Amino acid sequence: MNSTSFKTCELIKNMIKKKTFDNTDIKIISLVDYDLKPCIGCGQCFNQESCIHDSNFNQIYNILIQSNALFIVSAHYAPIPSKLSILLEKIEQLAFLKRFNNENYRSPLFEKPVGIVGHGGGTEEIIKYYKGLVLDSICNALSYPVEMNIVTVNSEQSNGVIFPVKNVKKVENSIFPLQEYDWIDIENRLIPLVNGVLEKTLIE
Repeated sequence: MNSTSFKTCELIKNMIKKKTFDNTDIKIISLVDYDLKPCIGCGQCFNQESCIHDSNFNQIYNILIQSNALFIVSAHYAPIPSKLSILLEKIEQLAFLKRFNNENYRSPLFEKPVGIVGHGGGTEEIIKYYKGLVLDSICNALSYPVEMNIVTVNSEQSNGVIFPVKNVKKVENSIFPLQEYDWIDIENRLIPLVNGVLEKTLIE
């Protein structure tokens, strides 16, 4: 994998390994490798923590609920990648039906710490717009009724971290732009978020 999201996941993984002396089991889930099916609202998940139509979703969901903490890294698309949208939709649906019928129900992801990271093709001047499009979209999906513990960095980064692209260039004989990033700057931006997730994980 050579995507910016995957490289960011690798960066976060290495940051955690350094802080936990390589004693932490970290799994990167690349959604492009899974054939996820959109929720059809059948309601047959009501009596179970799985989707009867989507074994790939169930595989991912089982990993998530068994984890101590999560990081979600998302590019800005329209507004987020379609497979991430499907994943979040199903997580929310699994929790909603049960919570609507029983206010005492709590999702397996309830209060689990999560750090959200967003990025796109925008420079420093415009990345603030990704907060509403990317971070808020993911944050809303993981709030009620899922109620994950969304890690806050500061008042301006209340639901995650966004980072800019350094340069965007055209590449000869390619339809895709070349996006260049300052990975040292990105790591510095991620440090408070990674520390915050680790602290909440240890506290919990």
